[in-house]
Amino acid sequence: MIARCLLVALGVAFPSAALAQGAPMVGGRGPDWIAIAMFALTVAITLLITYRSAGSTKSKAGFYTAGHAITPLQNGLATAGDFLSAAAFLGISALVYANGFDGFLYALGFLTGWPIVLFLMSERMRNLGSYTFADAAAFRLDQTSVRLVAATGSLVVVLFYLIAQLIGAGKVIQLLFGIDYVLAVVGVGVLMILYVIVGGMQATTWVQISKAVLLLCGGTLLALAALWHFDFSLARLLEAASRIHPKGAAILVPGGLFAEPVSAISLGLALVFGTAGLPHILMRFFTVSDAAAARKSVFYATMCVAYFCWVIPVLGFAAAAILMPEPSYFNVTASGQFNKIADLIGGPNMASIHLAHAMGGPVLLGFISAVAFATILAVVAGLTLAGASAVSHDIYGQVLTGGKASEHRELLVSRIAAMAIGVIAVLLAYAFENQNVAFMAGLALSVAASCNFPVLAMAMFWRGTTTRGAVAGGLAGLVASVVLVVLSKTVWVAVLGFPSAVFPYDNPALFSMPLAFLFVWLFSVTDRSARATREHEAFTAQLIQSEIGTALAGDQVSLAAAGS
Repeated sequence: MIARCLLVALGVAFPSAALAQGAPMVGGRGPDWIAIAMFALTVAITLLITYRSAGSTKSKAGFYTAGHAITPLQNGLATAGDFLSAAAFLGISALVYANGFDGFLYALGFLTGWPIVLFLMSERMRNLGSYTFADAAAFRLDQTSVRLVAATGSLVVVLFYLIAQLIGAGKVIQLLFGIDYVLAVVGVGVLMILYVIVGGMQATTWVQISKAVLLLCGGTLLALAALWHFDFSLARLLEAASRIHPKGAAILVPGGLFAEPVSAISLGLALVFGTAGLPHILMRFFTVSDAAAARKSVFYATMCVAYFCWVIPVLGFAAAAILMPEPSYFNVTASGQFNKIADLIGGPNMASIHLAHAMGGPVLLGFISAVAFATILAVVAGLTLAGASAVSHDIYGQVLTGGKASEHRELLVSRIAAMAIGVIAVLLAYAFENQNVAFMAGLALSVAASCNFPVLAMAMFWRGTTTRGAVAGGLAGLVASVVLVVLSKTVWVAVLGFPSAVFPYDNPALFSMPLAFLFVWLFSVTDRSARATREHEAFTAQLIQSEIGTALAGDQVSLAAAGS
């Protein structure tokens, strides 16, 4: 009864004609000015936040980490806002809409990676670093080579992840305004560059906090509206979805999306361990004052992510039950598989947006579209900042200038890097326009699990790790994951136009991640150099600092010697 009253108070109604026909109501009606107004308000608020934050970006600490002054709760919400991207809100609901239960496995995979971040990474990362995760990875190793590998891995992950976000943003704007996809993506690219170069981490954090609250509230509201249509009975919702879906009851059991175990295991490894290698998530540990605050913020973020990962499947199944008028809505092949949902304007990625209009008309459509766009803006800002920081702090500030660059020059390089990353991301988003956003995010997580996570984990937890091993393992994981992605049907067939893929699986993590760990171990145990001996001896000092936040007397000398 409370839920019903809430929905009525917020103006959520059911357009009976649309529900009776089961057809999407978005598109073909001209501009929806209510939706556009709510959309424009969201953009205006985020720009105001950016403008107000401009004064806090004049120092490195202010630009990269908001002066380490974010509270645990604020950082937890911002971290959840940084992680719950278009891949979660639009992509996973689209996968559930099209494939049923198997799409839900993506949500579970995204969630499962958070205990690793909480228990293994957060405190140690905060105690060992200041600005980027490369600070911790190179703590007792050679600063130049390890930072280059870490920064390169970060940039590749950032670009893959940005593709997913820009695809989602372009489709939302295309759906609302009816403009060309390319213009929509370019507009989002301009906005994300503006957020980073003007507002830095302070603006990014508050945009992410606002987005997290909007996303949690908007997702809950839409799920309640959908459940209301089925008298708040999840069983009735699932029964309706399975009755109308072309796959029938098969959408309620696993096995439809992952036909063989290799793909399922590979995706699982990427989702679980890739989270612990995402540079924009790891960077958030440095925005709080100490390790305890980092641990608390990850706990808050985990709770938000866990809740939303249970809301998303409801949206996907509800979209299937309400938006699909009949099995012919799919373009079904002779084998019984479908190519795409041809009649859904914007494709399956827009299933939640169409569901919002079917449930609440232009008001709910405008609100959910604004939430989706705020989701994308927050994540692309965090990703762009992480990529720019890798270029300016790790490559320019520490490698090229040996830590002697002025703050003004380093921040200038960061802003230039943000513009370059934005341009490259827009071009790639155009090339990958028709890919599922959750799937593209899965590829980014594969690279993170294959390059960033092995180097960081082995450097922090294994005494035997040497610079040679970290560099070899990081490069092996990075090259293997990227090459296998290119040789898969995602690029080799869908983008480059070849008739069949060289690599038969969609996700490379099962092959590239073990290879990275193997190379770290092999090249470390065979390293007999004097530098390797110093790095082994410095592990105790690193371990102590990672646990208590400060080095003991005499340890700073050994650490400096190891890194020289």
